[in-house]
Amino acid sequence: MAKLLQLQTFLSEKGSLTVFEKILENGIKRIFYIYNAENQIRGGHRHKLAYNALTCVNGTCKVYIHDGVEEQTFELDSPEKCLLLEPKDWHSMYDFSENAVLLVLSDRFYEKEDYIYEKYETLVNS
Repeated sequence: MAKLLQLQTFLSEKGSLTVFEKILENGIKRIFYIYNAENQIRGGHRHKLAYNALTCVNGTCKVYIHDGVEEQTFELDSPEKCLLLEPKDWHSMYDFSENAVLLVLSDRFYEKEDYIYEKYETLVNS
């Protein structure tokens, strides 16, 4: 299941510095960011192999996760928060604030074959 991490941050009178170190076990192969996404739903997939780390470096967004067993929603509302996704985590990002910038780090280069778009069955509460 996805894990919410607190990134190491250094504060001083000169500003804040937040560090991505040793977040992805296999290193970082790809970096991209999502912006201008207000009123949009992004993601909508899981992976066969890729691990991803998400942080909202500006603004806020929510991330829905379903790993086939559990469902969770996380709010990324600080550049110090990092959501680590396993390949099995079907995810969608939504409720982007105005000027939100969602930074994504991946341990794999883009490969179309790595994406799985079919959702898990939704859990039914008894």
